[in-house]
Amino acid sequence: MIPQIDYLRVLPEIILSVFGMLVMLLDPFVKGKDNRTFEVLSVVGILGALAATFYMGNGGNPNAFFHTVRADGFAIFFHVVVLLIALATVLMSHDYLTFHKIRTGEWYALILLGTVGMGLMASSVELVMIFIAIEISSIATYILAGFRRNAAESTESSLKYFLLGSFATAFFLYGVSLMFGATGTTNIDQISAVLRHGASPMVYLSIGLMFVGIGFKVSTAPFQIWTPDVYEGAPSPVVALMSTGPKAAAFAVLLRILFGTSAPNWFWLVWVSAVLSMFVGNIGALVQSNVKRMLAYSSIAHAGYLLVAFASARSSEFAISSAMFYTASYAAMNVGAFAVVTHFASQGERYTNIEDYSGLGRRSPILAGVLTVFLLSLIGIPITGGFFAKFYVFSAALKSQLIGLTILGVINSAIGAYYYLRLIVVMYMREPNVDEVLPPVKLGMGLALAICLIATIYLGVLPSRVLDFAQASARTFVH
Repeated sequence: MIPQIDYLRVLPEIILSVFGMLVMLLDPFVKGKDNRTFEVLSVVGILGALAATFYMGNGGNPNAFFHTVRADGFAIFFHVVVLLIALATVLMSHDYLTFHKIRTGEWYALILLGTVGMGLMASSVELVMIFIAIEISSIATYILAGFRRNAAESTESSLKYFLLGSFATAFFLYGVSLMFGATGTTNIDQISAVLRHGASPMVYLSIGLMFVGIGFKVSTAPFQIWTPDVYEGAPSPVVALMSTGPKAAAFAVLLRILFGTSAPNWFWLVWVSAVLSMFVGNIGALVQSNVKRMLAYSSIAHAGYLLVAFASARSSEFAISSAMFYTASYAAMNVGAFAVVTHFASQGERYTNIEDYSGLGRRSPILAGVLTVFLLSLIGIPITGGFFAKFYVFSAALKSQLIGLTILGVINSAIGAYYYLRLIVVMYMREPNVDEVLPPVKLGMGLALAICLIATIYLGVLPSRVLDFAQASARTFVH
C-alpha cells in the first residue's frame, strides 16, 4: 500500500500530467486557429505545479514510492528551474505557432509532459527511474524539434537528435546494468553504501558509460556533435527549452550519480571533458555566422564551465552549490536570448544570421537592449547572473587547488567575450540591412522576456539567497 503522502512528493508531476492530458483531450474540440485556450491551460498547469513544488517536501520523510524519488531541497531547486523554463517557453510560443500554422494542442501537451520527465530526473534516486524520466523528457523534445513539418532542416534536426539520443541513452542504460551487476542494486543510497567498502573495475566502466549518456544530454565534448545542427533546424522556442530544461535536469542527474553514489575515480573524466567542452564550444562559436549555431556552440562552452564546478566538488558543498547556481543563471540568460531570437526570426525563421541583426539598436531599442543584457550575462559581466555564476565556479576550482583548470576557464571566458560582443557591435554600430518592420512584442513574449530579465538581474544583484538555498541542498551529497 502506497502512503498518501507519497503523492505529495510528485504533486508537480501529477498536476503537469493532468493538464497535459487535458490539453490533448480538448484539442479535437477546439476549432479555428486561435491557440490561446491551450496556452492559458498550460500556463495555469505550470503555475499550479510551481506552487506545488514548495509543498512537495513537507511532512517528514522526503522519500517516496519505495525510495525511488526524493523531494529534498535539491529536487525543489531544479523543479523551480525547469518549471520557469517551461513557463517562458509556453509564453513565447503563441506568435510563432500562429505564423507557422502549427497545430497547437500537441505542442503544449509535449512541453508539459516533457517537463514531467525533467522534474522526475531531478527527484529520482533510483537509476531505472532516472532512465524512465530521461526517456519521458527526450521523446517530447525529439518530437518538438521536428514540429516545422514543412521545413526539411527541422525534420533533419529531429532525426539527428532522435538517432544520436537513442544511441547515447543505450550507453546510459548499459552503465546502469553494469552498476547493478557490480553492486546488486540500482538505488543510489544503497550503491553508495556498497561503494564505500571498495569498487570493482565494473563500477569504473559503469560510471564511464553513464557519463557518456549524460554527456550527450548536456552537450559536453566529445559528445556535442549533434548540437549545432539540431539547434539550427529546430523551432526557436523549442531550442530555448531544449538548451536549458533537459540540460538542467541532466546536470541534476549527474550530481546525483557522481556524488550521491560516492562514485570513485571520475575526476579526470570530468576534467578532460570540461577542457574539451570549453575549447570546442568557444572556438566553434567564433566562426559561426548563424546566431542559433553560435548559441549552440556557446552552450557547449557553458557546459564546460559547469563541469569545472563538478571537478572541484569532490568534497565541497560550495562547489556543488556553485554548479546548481550556474545552472539557474544559465537557464535565465539563455532562454532570454532565444526568446529574442524567436521574436526576431519568427517570420519563417528567415532572420537568423548575425548580419540580420544590423541596426537592431535603432529598429527596436528595447529588444536590442534586452538581448544585450543576456549577452553580457553570458560573457560574465557584473550585475548579471552570469558574473556570479562564473565567479562561484572559478572560486570553487581555486579552493580545490585546480589552478590550471581555472586558468583555462578564464582564457575561454575571454575567447567567448569576442563572439558575444561581435553581435552587440552589429546591433549598435551597423546600418540596418533589412527593411521589414519588426512586429511588436506582444503580451506572452513580453512576459517571457520579463521573467528571464528579472531572473538574470536578480541573480546578479542578490545572489546570496539562491546560493544559500543551493548550498543547504548540496549538503546531502557531501560524505
